[in-house]
Amino acid sequence: MVNSICFLFIFALELKLIVMKKVVLLCRVSTDKQLYFRQLEELQAFCNQQNWSVLQTFANKVSGAKKLEERKEIQEMISFVKNNQVDMVVVLSIDRLGRNTLEALKLIQLLNENHIALYVKNYNLCTLDENGKPNPVASLISTILLEVAQMERLTIAERMESGRNRYIRICKEEGIKMGRPSTYRKSDDKYKEQYSKEISLLRKNISLRNVQKLTGTSVGTLRKLQKFV
Repeated sequence: MVNSICFLFIFALELKLIVMKKVVLLCRVSTDKQLYFRQLEELQAFCNQQNWSVLQTFANKVSGAKKLEERKEIQEMISFVKNNQVDMVVVLSIDRLGRNTLEALKLIQLLNENHIALYVKNYNLCTLDENGKPNPVASLISTILLEVAQMERLTIAERMESGRNRYIRICKEEGIKMGRPSTYRKSDDKYKEQYSKEISLLRKNISLRNVQKLTGTSVGTLRKLQKFV
């Protein structure tokens, strides 16, 4: 009886490992490092819930300077997926794929051409069907969502530009000097409060360059913080 139970347990475990999907995560790098880590944490938690095995994480460095085919991180991801028989690339939301609709659709097309499924967590969309063919419904929904996201970004940019122009006009009309007052200087307490993490890392004798990579704080600012170490 005990042997039978052990056999069934081992069989169930092996079956679970067999059906477990292998995925990689694609997270968009942003100037807001906290946003990047939130993407990563949410995707990892979701994959754990789905019993998906996360093999690797790739950073999507959105840039208008290079063609999609020339972007090293994307080519590395495609190569990794092919060599490791990965089932899907998982991304948090469709707007994290690129800086505009065309760039994001090009990435989806590139993945489709390489028979790589893209799963969008926020909308439960998969770009390929069970037979590995492009999913027309997912393609249509993806295009609509990308257009809406781009429209929202343009609207925000227009509002910011309008507010900036209004501020400049008022300052000129009333003779107000724009920008930070020339006498402004942060107090030591303000520095310690704002850069507590950086000071803590510097106290551990971590180099300026490594602290800069970890926190995103400029080396110039880190040099100013050394007096608190």
